[in-house]
Amino acid sequence: MREKSIETKRWQALLGGVLMQLCIGGVYTWSLFNQPLIDAYGWERTEVYTAYSLIIFIFAFVTIFSGRLQDKIGPRKVATIGILFFSSGLIVASMARSLPMLYLGYSVLGGIGVGMVYVCPLSTSLKWYPKKKGMITGIIIGAFGLGGFVFNFVLSYLIQTIGVSQTFLVQAFVYAVVGLIGAQMLSVPQQSEGRTTILVNEIDFKPTLMLKTRTFYLLCIIYFLGSLSGLIVIGLAQDIAREVVGLTPQIAGYSVAVAAVANASGRIGWGAVSDIFGRLKVFSLLFLITAFSMLTLSFWTHNAIVYFLILALIVSSFGGFLATFPAITSDYFGSFYFGSNYGLIYQAYGVASLAGPFILGLTSQDTHAFFIASMLAVGGFILTLVVRPPKLIR
Repeated sequence: MREKSIETKRWQALLGGVLMQLCIGGVYTWSLFNQPLIDAYGWERTEVYTAYSLIIFIFAFVTIFSGRLQDKIGPRKVATIGILFFSSGLIVASMARSLPMLYLGYSVLGGIGVGMVYVCPLSTSLKWYPKKKGMITGIIIGAFGLGGFVFNFVLSYLIQTIGVSQTFLVQAFVYAVVGLIGAQMLSVPQQSEGRTTILVNEIDFKPTLMLKTRTFYLLCIIYFLGSLSGLIVIGLAQDIAREVVGLTPQIAGYSVAVAAVANASGRIGWGAVSDIFGRLKVFSLLFLITAFSMLTLSFWTHNAIVYFLILALIVSSFGGFLATFPAITSDYFGSFYFGSNYGLIYQAYGVASLAGPFILGLTSQDTHAFFIASMLAVGGFILTLVVRPPKLIR
């Protein structure tokens, strides 16, 4: 009976995490909102895209604090507060008629909410499934990526029928209901349950100790380089299809769905593969795929099939990085302080979200930015060959 109760808690925690990640994964549908917001309010593309870059940066920054907070008061409370922030941000965004209002609602309040929710399912699931880190983080992170696909066609329909602002409002209420249900399903194993091999912590590094290792800084650089290409492409997937590849708006609309499926499958698939072949080997392969794909996108972009294939490869690799990094963080620095430690490493992802628009702004054409991203991916591949398990800096 006790074993059944423990198994039920494990599945509840996993299911609750998936529900919440599907909701906050709605940020990956932003490409659908670019043009409608431009048409409705006359804003520039870079101004609208900034809202997406800001929410990614802010939510990554907030994970520093939410990770520590959920370590202290538990994931259920932190996730509940986060969902309420996210939904409130979407409500404010629905009333936005100026860019500052849009940034305040969608980017700031929404970013705080996503940042508070994001770490909770990861940290909780790793404690319940310590021997399947890659697969479990792949499922949780995969749900975050899948959110873009689940809501893609519904949001497209809503934008066309009730308008872009009212679509934000509908999102707010749907995410609040589903997300709050998921948050209440989170729980962490007790010590008595830990003795049944649910909890396995090899070496637990406190955040202050982790910051004294070379491995931490190398992993941050790798995370930055691994996230960069995917963030650039996901936020502009539909725009690239229309403006660079020359596809019709109807066909270009499938870009978000393709990216979402590739994102989710990459997170689930590559996470599981890393359990078998090792995290660093998977990182090396993902960098090679990214470098090749971004290089191809920068030179050969006038064929729909090629574009969708390349888009899938880039975003699948991006998803692979995001699924495997929580696992390698737990492998190298332990599970007990995972929330705090991963929040620090995750800042590399936030910086990458700002670097994408910066690179796009430096170049006269998007294809030039794709080439730069390709070369940076090569640099990331080289770094994967020199990373080693953590040693303290003397």
